[in-house]
Amino acid sequence: MNDALRSLLDLLALERIEQDIFRGESRASVVPRVFGGQVAAQALVAAGRTVPADRSPSSRLRSSRGDPIPHSLHAYFLRPGDPGAPIVYTVDRIRDGRSFTTRRVVAVQHGQPVFHLSASFQAPEEGLEHQEPMPPAPDPLELPTAAEMLPRHAERFLAPGVAERLLEARAAIDLRYVDEPPYVTVGEPRDPRSQVWFRTQGKLDDDGEIPRPLLDICLVTYVSDMTLLDSVLLAHGRGGWAVGDVVGASLDHAMWFHRPLRADEWLLYDQESPTAQGGRGLGKGRIFTADGQLAVSVIQEGVIRVPRD
Repeated sequence: MNDALRSLLDLLALERIEQDIFRGESRASVVPRVFGGQVAAQALVAAGRTVPADRSPSSRLRSSRGDPIPHSLHAYFLRPGDPGAPIVYTVDRIRDGRSFTTRRVVAVQHGQPVFHLSASFQAPEEGLEHQEPMPPAPDPLELPTAAEMLPRHAERFLAPGVAERLLEARAAIDLRYVDEPPYVTVGEPRDPRSQVWFRTQGKLDDDGEIPRPLLDICLVTYVSDMTLLDSVLLAHGRGGWAVGDVVGASLDHAMWFHRPLRADEWLLYDQESPTAQGGRGLGKGRIFTADGQLAVSVIQEGVIRVPRD
C-alpha cells in the first residue's frame, strides 16, 4: 500500500461528532473544488456507519463481522465543495424495515448543503439471477499506466503541471485506459464508448477502520466519478477540462451494487454515452470483476459546455 492510498483511506475514515453526524476532511484536487467521488464515498461511509449489521444484498457480500453494505445509491451534486474546509455529513434514518434500510445523507460546508445522497441497504436474500456478459478487454497488465501515459501527452494540456497534478490526484488508484483517452484524440470524434481497468495501489487490510466489504464499495464509488463522462467527450472529439475545450461538472450519480468485489483486485469499467443535449451529457457504466461477474451498474449526468470565446 502506497502513501497515497493510506491518505485516501484516512480521508474516508470519518470522525463521529454526534450519533448520526460525521465530519470528513477534504483535500485539493486538480480543479478548484472537492472531487465528486470523494464526497460521494464519504457520504456512503457515513450512511453505512448507522445501519444494522444484517443489511446486505447477499450473504456472500457480508464480512465475518456482518458489516452492512448498500445495494444502491442516488446522489445529487448541489454546489462546488471547498477543498480547504471540512465537510459535515448528517445522516437521516429514513426507514428500518424488515428487508430494507434507507438512509439520507446531506453534506454541508459553510452552512450550505453541497451534496445529497440516498442509499438503501438490504438484508440477505436469495432470488433469481442473471447478468449481461462481460465485454472483451485486454489484460490490464499489458496496458500503459497513468505514469507512463500522462507525461507522454503533457503538451496537450491547458497549462504546465496539469499532468503532474492528475498523477498526484490519482496516485492511490492504478487506472489504465484500454483505448486512448479523450485528451489524446482531440478533434477526432469516436464511438462514445470507453473502458478502463482499475484497482487500488496495493492490498487493503481486512481489519482496517472501515470494515470490508463496505470499504471496497466506497472505494469503487470514489473511482466511479473519475472517467464516466469520457464517452461523452469521445463522441465529439473533445479532450476535456484539462485540455480546455469543455467545462463541466457532475450533476447526479446513481449506482447499483449487484455482486461481490474487491477494490484491490482488477475491475473493468465499461462506459458509454447514449445521449448529450442541452449542455448536459449522460454516461452509463458497468463494472465487472476480472472473472466476468457484473458487480456494479452506474449512471451519471453532467454539465458539459463548450467555452465561449
